[in-house]
Amino acid sequence: MSRTVAVLGGGVAGLTAAQELAERGYAVTVYERRPLFGGKARSLLKLKTGIAPRTDLPGEHGFRFFPGFYKHVIDTMRRIPFGTGSSVYDNLAVATRILLARAGSPQILWTARVPRTIADFRVFLGELFTNLDIPEEEVLYFIDRLVVIATSCPARRLEEYEQIAYWDFIGAAQRSAAYGKYLGEGLTRSLVAMRAQKSSTRTVGPILLQLLYGLTDPDRVFDRLLTGPTNDVWILPWVSHLMRLGVQFRSETRVERFRVENGKIAGVEISAPAGPDCILADHYVAAMPVEVMANLVTPEMQAAAPSIANLGRLEVEWMNGIQFYLDHDVPLARGHVLYLDSPWALTSISQQQFWRYDLASCGDGRCRGLLSVDISDWESPGVLYNKPARECTSEEVRREVWEQLRRHIDVAGIHTLDDTQVIDWFLDPDIEYPNPSQATNLEPLLINTVGSYQYRPQAYTELPNLFLASDYVRTYTDLATMEAANEAARRATNAILAADGVSHDRAALWPLEDPLFVRPLQELDSLRFAGQRPHLWFDGHHIASEWARLTGKQPSAEATAGS
Repeated sequence: MSRTVAVLGGGVAGLTAAQELAERGYAVTVYERRPLFGGKARSLLKLKTGIAPRTDLPGEHGFRFFPGFYKHVIDTMRRIPFGTGSSVYDNLAVATRILLARAGSPQILWTARVPRTIADFRVFLGELFTNLDIPEEEVLYFIDRLVVIATSCPARRLEEYEQIAYWDFIGAAQRSAAYGKYLGEGLTRSLVAMRAQKSSTRTVGPILLQLLYGLTDPDRVFDRLLTGPTNDVWILPWVSHLMRLGVQFRSETRVERFRVENGKIAGVEISAPAGPDCILADHYVAAMPVEVMANLVTPEMQAAAPSIANLGRLEVEWMNGIQFYLDHDVPLARGHVLYLDSPWALTSISQQQFWRYDLASCGDGRCRGLLSVDISDWESPGVLYNKPARECTSEEVRREVWEQLRRHIDVAGIHTLDDTQVIDWFLDPDIEYPNPSQATNLEPLLINTVGSYQYRPQAYTELPNLFLASDYVRTYTDLATMEAANEAARRATNAILAADGVSHDRAALWPLEDPLFVRPLQELDSLRFAGQRPHLWFDGHHIASEWARLTGKQPSAEATAGS
């Protein structure tokens, strides 16, 4: 008789755990509090917008993208059948451009891949930083900081950089406003949804490097996007595949309480459409978000499993999406658009150019384009109402986001965005409005603040039959992403196999991969760190100083501050 596993949560982590365990012969049931599976990755429908025979307009929590350094989730996608002879991995399209838009200033188009054509080289070698009005010596100093992170050993990153805010590490407070705005806040909020002033260098630095490595290696890509709504091209085929593997699914089921007896989980009390019940299984995988799990950890569980006693100390912030349905397609760039002067840290994707999906078959038939926008900052005042997004009504959020987009795109006499183009819009329903001046978020996002690594548990706990699969678990990825959730589920799977005495057939894990040329320097730094010596660059050998020597210019005090 196969061992039973209850997976509590049906997002990317829960579905990954179900797949890995079912493939190894476990009897798995997935419990999800929502009607739909997929968690934050799921796509939605704007209900009651379809006029028969057309379907409702597609919406989403936020646009999905798959950077080149994603390995775990990509491996899973390759193993999910789609059609005949294909997998859902084949539903990914490579982005080739990044548009850096600024309010009232010319846009900057950058390549999102290793240059392959004359046009690519022209874009890649364009005056990126000079167009951002960042002094040359400050650009070199920023590169210097990235080199330090790239060549630092893992032990130094964990013990030193975990305790340093990224903002401080790059010396943003001592440099120009443009430096802090674009290289400090802009890249951090827009690309990895983190706050440079709060997030650790150990978290932000390596992820930014992984993204940049995708621009330097012809065997890597910077970014990939789905070729249709997430449910259509990924989640629903995934659930169907898991059902064929024997996985059972229970939706609209909320976890209420863990029962603890004799130092282990004796059952999980739930509320379901049929009424209260108690789940009994050999193993339990908690694949719920940190803010949900933290509220379920009782004092009894904290005493039995100290590793999960501090989940409440981990912080979450908002990152949610809004979609604009347009009467014609507006492909702003063949990839991401970063709105660098946006107080709400907006990014967007023009979806239709990547989709094998006929938008005209949705709604009333007028839709031809879909501009999907992520809002990463819900705390800063906007440009129309001087209020943060979380204090705005849904209509104010819509107007504010569109105005911030327009101020970035419609510059230098160009008029690309117009109110008349918008035939409808859809704000993530996880943003709930109890009244016109207060909003709540049912799906906030974990942020890794300075020093927070100590509060994050492994995928296994001191309760021998309780395992964790969520993006707050310690992983190589170390960021609240689908990749981290997938990796955490693999770690939970391996921990279950170990608990059952299975020493083979472990789920694959991949560390973040650094280029070959930095590895000897990391080894050197490991020796220096073991000898309690600083990184070589901090002994005065840094790019800003070398630039001064070669050019005969003396770097300013600000350029070398913090080095």
